[in-house]
Amino acid sequence: MNILRLPGHDPGLNLATEEYIFRRGPEEDCLLLWRNHNTIVVGRHQNSSAEINRAFVEEQDIRVVRRITGGGAVYHDLGNLNFSFITGIIGSAGVEEGGQTTLERFTQPIAAALRGLGLPAETSGRNDILAAGRKISGNAQALHQRRLLHHGTLLFDSDLSVLSRALHVQEDKIVSKGIQSVRSRVANIREFLPDPDFSIENLAEEILASLTRNRSVRELRLSRQDLEAIRALSEEKYASWEWNFGRSPPCNFRNRRRYPGGSLETLLEVREGRLAACSFFGDFLALRPAEEAAERLLGLRYDRQELREALLPLPLHEYFGNITLEEALDCLLGATEDPPTSA
Repeated sequence: MNILRLPGHDPGLNLATEEYIFRRGPEEDCLLLWRNHNTIVVGRHQNSSAEINRAFVEEQDIRVVRRITGGGAVYHDLGNLNFSFITGIIGSAGVEEGGQTTLERFTQPIAAALRGLGLPAETSGRNDILAAGRKISGNAQALHQRRLLHHGTLLFDSDLSVLSRALHVQEDKIVSKGIQSVRSRVANIREFLPDPDFSIENLAEEILASLTRNRSVRELRLSRQDLEAIRALSEEKYASWEWNFGRSPPCNFRNRRRYPGGSLETLLEVREGRLAACSFFGDFLALRPAEEAAERLLGLRYDRQELREALLPLPLHEYFGNITLEEALDCLLGATEDPPTSA
């Protein structure tokens, strides 16, 4: 296994390094450990503006950066440790239905490592690791050819008051889960450790030792050409407004639903009864870009059967996680199948 501890705390550079190794790195398994300065990292398919408290984010000089995996928005600061596994995928399809088996392949060893430190850690929900019923880690995945990226957060000593004010929690999510506040459902790992001198650096080394036990490891070294390509990717993509915010097309129909598998929002433009533009947003756990599914719908009649026939052959669990075909169609069509009035 290749090990890389990212030395800097710039979120754009760190996410660019992760993506570069995911898409162009060595064939062998890789494990990255990294931290970011104050940043909100939004899921690939989320509407960034709807996920943040913009006034507070700007006042506190908090970066907003989009990642390449699905799921919901998370807050990073130097009290949060991030880990990234990059490995080959399992089986011809890469994942079991909904991706849950592949998620557990990585979350369970992390939970076991935390239990080794004395935490009451357990995997729970779609992608979480909990301690005493409170979230200490969120995880997400992406697929590229025969490669799988799994990454997650470990809240060690993050400022939870900033976390709760920086993120805008959707009202339907609060109602559906009975959430009183963001802070009430998350916790720092430090709360559960008896040693007050145990540091986030200690946590990184303990996690690394647990995950690489009985495995051959080596430090991954990046060449000058690698570093130049990573910096270019950071500047061209992760520092750009277009990637981080500019993903909402013009639309004349918008619908948002919350399902057991996550939230889904559709933005559509319909001209003469056919889809001229289509975008999907939400915190569903996609493994591949939902844009690929949206492209299959362009030019089709705004008709449930025609849309179903276009989506049915696709591996929808890779695009929408545990959101079903019929749920996706319900969100596309809203309460009625009558086409929206053209703009």
